Amino acid sequence: MLQIDSRQFAQEHDLYACIQCGKCTGGCPLALKTRLNPRMIIYRLLVAGNGFNLEGRDELWDCTTCSTCYSRCPKQVNPMEAIIALRSAIVEKGRVHPNVKTALESTFRHGNPLTMPREDRAKWVGDLPVKLMSDGAEMLYFVGCSPSYDPRVQQVARAIVRLFQQGGVDFGILAEEESCCGSEVRRLGEAGLFEMIAEENQELFKGYGIARMFTTSPHCFNAFKHDYPGNGLQVQHYTQVLADLVERRQIEFGRKFEKTVTYHDPCYLGKHNGVFDEPRVALRGIPGVKLVEMDRSRQKSLCCEGGGGRMWLEGTNPGTRLAQWRVQEALDTGAEILATACPFCLLTLEEAVKHLNVEDRLRVMDIAEIAAQAL
Repeated sequence: MLQIDSRQFAQEHDLYACIQCGKCTGGCPLALKTRLNPRMIIYRLLVAGNGFNLEGRDELWDCTTCSTCYSRCPKQVNPMEAIIALRSAIVEKGRVHPNVKTALESTFRHGNPLTMPREDRAKWVGDLPVKLMSDGAEMLYFVGCSPSYDPRVQQVARAIVRLFQQGGVDFGILAEEESCCGSEVRRLGEAGLFEMIAEENQELFKGYGIARMFTTSPHCFNAFKHDYPGNGLQVQHYTQVLADLVERRQIEFGRKFEKTVTYHDPCYLGKHNGVFDEPRVALRGIPGVKLVEMDRSRQKSLCCEGGGGRMWLEGTNPGTRLAQWRVQEALDTGAEILATACPFCLLTLEEAVKHLNVEDRLRVMDIAEIAAQAL
């Protein structure tokens, strides 16, 4: 039997502050379609006495760690972090889904969860003249795993390079030296592996004297900003840098992108870090763009269902995915382009467009791709 000391666990995670109001479950997008119920999980932990049985708790893997539960809690209880800790207890006993095991082992062996060789990490660069950090640069561009290896997301990385080079940003990459930030590793419950990754990355950054960096992914941005203790780094998401360049008119757009665009706020950029305005500033600064909003936007944005390790898991109810609902919401605005600024969102939303067979009505693009087309 897989048990934890529920009293000690509740104390460590401040669960005794919970008033069982249900706002966490009421706001949880996965509670609409799976057995995941943050309020009930906390309740059962509080009444379990010394023992809480984790056997058969498959719903713990449904959580996308979108943080809606935490943002809505009037007592500042964090069900998301409690779920991550419960996952850790399961992982410690080796009770993990084969897909999760493969992703974790690949991250340990190859520095990425995609089972791709480290020596191929910089192949996305192609013929672009990109500086290495070993050549000296003011900022590190931390590319991330999906933008380094996934052919679709590689296009985003290349667009960012083109934009920032025109904007005069002095940046470099780590190429084969770059490793996973560990964000999904931590949220899948592998705390030990995350600590190792964080330590190795910080040593690498320190060796190059890196003080400033920007990332492709909000997940990397969040990890370096919040999960790496006292790293002293000034971390930005690329949309923050792009918005500044657009406002200062350091990027010269030579064409118009005459499309109606709606923007999907990624959870790890919006809910986790409050970055709502900069992506919109960047979009509005692109000539020809007509920006319209979905009803659920900014803090109310609907999760795409790609975070928290869900890129490797189907969940307890693999039916209609949240991304499909999100695509329908985008269609309801009359938009031609569904824009986002996260590799996971890009892939899940694009898959949803294909699944719903609406490719002739809606196209999913990253903000960087839209801006690069207007150069």
